[in-house]
Formats: sequence, C-alpha cells, structure tokens
Amino acid sequence: MRCSQACRRGISVGLAVAGLLAFPLSAGTVGETMPVAAPSAQPAAVLQPPDFPELTPAVASRLDTAIRQVMRVTKAPGVIVGLSASGKGAYVRAFGVADKATGAPMKPDLSMRIGSETKTFTVTALLELVDQGKAGLDDPIAKYVDAVPNGDRITLRDLAGMRSGLFDYSDDKAFSKALLTNPRRPFTPQELLAYSFEHPVQFQPGARFQYSNTNIILLGLVVEKVGGLPLHEFIQRNVLEPAGLRHTVLPTGAAFPTPHARGYTDKTASGAVEDATDWNPSWGWAAGAMISNLQDLRTWARVLATGTLLTPTTQAERLRTRPTTIPGAGYGLGVFNVRSWIGHNGSLPGYQSLTVYLPEEQATLVILINTDISYDGAQPSTLFGKAITRIVTPDHVFDLPEQAPSPRPRPSGSRTGGGD
Repeated sequence: MRCSQACRRGISVGLAVAGLLAFPLSAGTVGETMPVAAPSAQPAAVLQPPDFPELTPAVASRLDTAIRQVMRVTKAPGVIVGLSASGKGAYVRAFGVADKATGAPMKPDLSMRIGSETKTFTVTALLELVDQGKAGLDDPIAKYVDAVPNGDRITLRDLAGMRSGLFDYSDDKAFSKALLTNPRRPFTPQELLAYSFEHPVQFQPGARFQYSNTNIILLGLVVEKVGGLPLHEFIQRNVLEPAGLRHTVLPTGAAFPTPHARGYTDKTASGAVEDATDWNPSWGWAAGAMISNLQDLRTWARVLATGTLLTPTTQAERLRTRPTTIPGAGYGLGVFNVRSWIGHNGSLPGYQSLTVYLPEEQATLVILINTDISYDGAQPSTLFGKAITRIVTPDHVFDLPEQAPSPRPRPSGSRTGGGD
C-alpha cells in the first residue's frame, strides 16, 4: 500500500499472523536429497548449473550470513524468512528480537502486520465476483460508488491496475496530521476517500501508472456492495478459508492475534522511533490493514501467483502486467511482477513484508520484518529480498527501488510518496 514519499523513501511492505510450521526448524533448512544418476558408459553430457540451488546446509550458511549483514546495516530488530523451491528443500529462519524491551527472540510463527499485501486479498475478492458475473472489470466505479471524481470514466480495471489518476489519500497533509497526532484513532473508508477527493484527478484513467491506496479502498467498497458482506467477512469466507489460511485476518480495529512481534517505526509526529504495535491499522483498510504469518503467506504466494481461486481467464487478466515507474517492475491487477517474481510487498508503521513466487522455479520467498525504518533511502524488505535472491536466483534478483509502494504516513512537513 502506498502512502507518501516519506513512505516511499522509507520502504516497501509488511504484516503477518500466527501459525506453526510443518517442518523442522533446527537447522533453518530442510534439504531434499537429489537422486544420483547411475554410471553410464556414454560420454557425459555437459550439465548446466541449476537456476535454483538445492537448499543444503552450505547454501543456508550463505543465506544466514547475507541476512545478518542486512540486519547489521539496517539495524532491523528482527526478521523472519521462508524460502523454498520445488524439489530443492526449504529454508526457514527467524533472526533477532521480536521485542526490544524484553529481548524476546523472533520466532517463525509470530503474527505480523503485512501492509499492502492486503491489496492482493482485496483484488482477489473482486476477481472472484468478476468470475461469478456479479461485476465487470470494465465497469465504471460510478456504478458502485457515488461522487468519485471522474467516476464515470474510471473502471474497476483502472483501480486494480493503479491507473485511475485518483489522488492517494495517504499523501494528503491533513490525513497525515490526523494519523500522526493520534495513531490509535479509527478511520472509516468514507473518511479516507474524503481526503483523496479534496484533490483534483492527477491524470486521465489508463494514462499511466501511479500507486494509490485510494484505488483499493474503492474496490473494498465494491466488494462489500456486490458481495453483500462486510469486507472482512467476505475475504474470510471467500478467500482465506478456500485458500486454507487459518492465521490471516483483516482486523476491524487494533486487535492483534498472539503471539506477535512488536513493531518499530520512525514515522512519528516527533520523528523519534516508537513502538507502533498497537496503532490502529484501519487507515489502511482494504489497502493495507491485514495481519498474517509465515506459514499462511508461504501458501498464499503460490495461490496468488497460480490463480487457484480464479478461472484461468481471470488469472491471466490479473497477471497481464503493464509498465510502471519502477525499473524492472510491472504491475497487473493488484500484483507486482519484479524480474519474474510475482507477488507484493507491504509496509505499515512498525512492519514490512514481502511475499513473492517465481513460477519457473516454483519458488516461494516470504520476508517479515518488525520495522519500517529505511536505510539510506532503501526499503528493508527490498534489501533483504535482494540479498537472498542474489544467492538463489542470480538471474532474477528482486529489486524494488524507493519509488515502490508502502502504505505509511509521512511525518508532518515532509514530502509524501508512494507506498504499500
């Protein structure tokens, strides 16, 4: 989810919920033994090195070193990483602390806020309604929501693809002041849209890409109207349960499932680092309020990228990416394609996340971090993602520069930007 340039300069994504992993964690790696071919009298073929290495203890050691180096540089309190590929094993690790005050260690089953990864769930809910014939991607938003600027021309496809031209409420100064003055206050979707609609449209629908949380708030209202349920209930029944996600939730307030990691941010009124764990995420709602955990997100990465919940035609629509302002990244309908990694990042005060899937390797990468504090203008989730993929997929290094989205407020007086 996007928010402000301070956000954007700050980072990219984050949130997650609780659940136990179904494989050993002692070594951080579960490596599968690959079959060895029998000796042959035929001349040996020249073997090309595999694109994705088997996740042996040696590779795990390299990953450990790379992750700890990023932690030292970014000063991230803690990070959870889950990496796997078909036939290559799994690497699951938790580093650092979940609570700076007590020193409690980070653990793989902790819940986290996942910020703009929420967009992938909201857009999935919308696309399910499209599959049911209850909504059309080329319907104007005015058909469902009144008083939207340019609403008779902006389509649901424009909103899901970040090409509506609507101003991002996260960039509004009055919104930022209201949130940072009282980060525990609730916001309604209508209040969020009011901040956006005070501004003129930025461009005509479809003219270009511009990440805006406003787009997904509107789609959340469409899901509620067409689906006949509050958004959190519709997502629970039609997305989370069918996908088998038992530890993921769209909260209706500041409640946080336990156990969870505490999150730390410098996106505060004073600019000082604060514990943002109990801030109310309602200001992100359909665009960034969800909570999940490593176990669920590893499942979701594959469901999202392969279209388990959608018809093949609708999934193809979702994955038809168009260029963005971010080098190496395309955007489809509520989903990024960054050098062939499909998924989304997320950022909310105190948390960042990254959940992506590489189809050609059937590889999944999930990263959860309990801070959204940037390092030298770079997002922590991007830095961890880049360090990990340099080792396992050097031809597909994940890199989402500072323009990438992250739904976070900007400190008063600073410029706003885009975000998860």
